[in-house]
Amino acid sequence: MSKKIILLADDDTDDTEMFCEALEEINENITCHCAENGSQAWKILNQINEKPQLIFLDLNMPVMNGWDCLKLVKQDSHYKDIPVIMISTSSHKNDIEMASKLGSVCYLVKPNSFNGLKQLLKIITSNLGDNLKQALINLKESDPDHIFICDQNQ
Repeated sequence: MSKKIILLADDDTDDTEMFCEALEEINENITCHCAENGSQAWKILNQINEKPQLIFLDLNMPVMNGWDCLKLVKQDSHYKDIPVIMISTSSHKNDIEMASKLGSVCYLVKPNSFNGLKQLLKIITSNLGDNLKQALINLKESDPDHIFICDQNQ
């Protein structure tokens, strides 16, 4: 089985540790590159040899927030096809609409529990590639409080 590569940008170290721990328990063939802000995520993206199959961006981070990083990714011809999931503790309608407008595939409200996060990540990471969109739609049906599908009109 080949390695799956994920990039996570989140300035909350507790959330990052929980995220990485959940990924390790799910599948040891997942490499997760972690950044504390969008600027660091952009640097990592440009330094790693293989493109990640998925990027998770927190909205509110210092130096460069998730919105600005998402814009950079989607404007770059080398990276624009990488699916991006915006993550936040907020479920504000404006944030969800902005995520959709800027090209994110999904908006994820951070689950309150480790097991909740682990379940979401297990489904997402086992469906990287062409099956991701359908897996997110299925997740939305089973967990409407945490998953918001973004319309892809590009």
